Amino acid sequence: MKNFRFTIGNKILFGFITLILIFVIYSGITIFTVSSNSSIIEENATVIKPSLTSIKDFNVLIIRSKMLVTNWVYLQSNETDKESLRKIHEEEYPALKEQINDLKEEWEDEAQAAEMDTIFTEYEDLLAVQQEIMGSLVTFEDYEDPIVKFMASESIEREVIPRTDSIIVNLNAVLVEKQKESELIEAEVLDSSTNLRNTSIILAIIFVALGMVGAILLARSITKPVNYIKDVVVKLGKGVLPESKDRRFSNDEIGEMAEAVDNLVEGLKDTSYFAENIGNGKYDTDYDPLSEEDVLGNALIDMRANLKRVAEEDKKRNWTTEGLAMFGDILRRNNDNIGKLSDEIISNLVKYTKSNQGGLFIINEEDEDDKYLELAACYAWDKKKYLEQKIYEGEGLTGQVWLEGESIYMIDVPQDYVMITSGLGEANPNSLLIVPLKVNDEIYGVIELASFNEFEEHERDFVEKIAENIASTISSVKINERTSKLLNESREMTEQMRSQEEEMRQNMEELQATQEEMERSQRDREDKEKIINYTNMMIELNENLKISSINDITTQHLQYSFTDLSGSALDKIVESKDQLKTLTSALKAGKIWSGMLKMSTKDGESVSATFSAGVLSNQSGEEDKYLLIGSIITKEQMI
Repeated sequence: MKNFRFTIGNKILFGFITLILIFVIYSGITIFTVSSNSSIIEENATVIKPSLTSIKDFNVLIIRSKMLVTNWVYLQSNETDKESLRKIHEEEYPALKEQINDLKEEWEDEAQAAEMDTIFTEYEDLLAVQQEIMGSLVTFEDYEDPIVKFMASESIEREVIPRTDSIIVNLNAVLVEKQKESELIEAEVLDSSTNLRNTSIILAIIFVALGMVGAILLARSITKPVNYIKDVVVKLGKGVLPESKDRRFSNDEIGEMAEAVDNLVEGLKDTSYFAENIGNGKYDTDYDPLSEEDVLGNALIDMRANLKRVAEEDKKRNWTTEGLAMFGDILRRNNDNIGKLSDEIISNLVKYTKSNQGGLFIINEEDEDDKYLELAACYAWDKKKYLEQKIYEGEGLTGQVWLEGESIYMIDVPQDYVMITSGLGEANPNSLLIVPLKVNDEIYGVIELASFNEFEEHERDFVEKIAENIASTISSVKINERTSKLLNESREMTEQMRSQEEEMRQNMEELQATQEEMERSQRDREDKEKIINYTNMMIELNENLKISSINDITTQHLQYSFTDLSGSALDKIVESKDQLKTLTSALKAGKIWSGMLKMSTKDGESVSATFSAGVLSNQSGEEDKYLLIGSIITKEQMI
């Protein structure tokens, strides 16, 4: 076994171990003292101090109640004092008692808690006496009654005042004990802090003394820089960078050499660390070249700049691609409900762009002569501002975007245009982005985003791309809703034609299939009428109930041409006069008529048909017209 030598390394190790032990001892003492003080201070702050405050408040409340009940007896018209006394009985005392009882559970002295319970009992008895006084003096006649007034005065002198003084004496005794406890705790904390300060001073002196001795010993060790240079050169020869250690060298040639080698190692380590971070995609790592002529360092800096620019562009492209995919999925999942679609779009768009507020406006086209923007969905928006008004084309910034069909981006937002509200208050946004929902040069709505941050160019481009997809989906949803509305109307008409239920259901299924194939075309009432015209008999009457028009199906079944029947009365083709009378009476009364008519063809053959008839709505000011829609009843159906 080799003899132990107290080398420079051992000296360093010994010095560090000694300092660590001193630090551990100091830390242990400090932690113990601080922990003890914290528990004591916490008890004082959460139990004793609040107890003192509550007891003082109770003392004041007792005195106030005595004064107020006295005023009740002697000052008849002082309603303010009377109301204050009632408030003490009904609110203040119960709340204060509950507060003291909660604190009392943490008291260590059970005798104090018992004394406090006794005080509560005595005071509640006193409150009962006060209640009797308050109940005896209510009206003006009570105050004018000398006996009642005398009895109340006697209760004040013999009951209220003596009992109040007794309760205050007992309460002050508890208060004094609690004050002593608080003072004792404060003294204990002060002593503990003084001891900690003295201990800190002693350990600091020891720490400084040992540090000075160690520094002197190390300064005398001239072998330190030589050994360091040797170790560094050997490791560098093997391609290994030495571990970083803070060293102080002597101010001589050896020290300068050691410091130069140390700087070289640190520079190589920084370069290696910098290159490693670049490889890991950490382009924000700080790096200073060893000098202006540092070829490797400057080349790495240029490479970092190029890679950082490429990474940022990739990040923006990936962000845009992921966003388009996410919103594409949202649009696919909600293409049947424009309300749900709007909520999903605006909430996700605000979150994805890290905006603070957002609103989605859709053009209301129910009245072609009165189109306007209405708020369909919003996120953290003052919704009332837009629910109570319509935004017309060209009105405000939102209406201007609708009019021009171009986006507006502002970083100087007009004051009070829109306020971002949070738990801390309201503030004006720093940027505002308003984008039209446009596809094929047709506007379907507007998206408005507000943020405390400025929108970058790729974010604005992304919102404009999304807006086009949203517009396309909204267009499809509106078409689907119109189609659904027309389908519902067709179903209602089908229900009126009970005898033709199966045939009409098939027609509606054909209509629905046709509508699904034409997703991007708009259907109107003419399409529905055209389908009915091709599958049913249609007879149009003028205001005089004369035939003014028939369709091809009617001509086919009755074998009459339009020329044969034009201007003729219905009795030319309807055999039953009673049926005809019932029909014409209903039409003249403006009612819907449904039933079976027995009709004659041009050849004199009788056929039966089911008809529904009604008045055609007329908004042009002309006279009313009437329409009969029906179908022939075959022999199989009659059976």
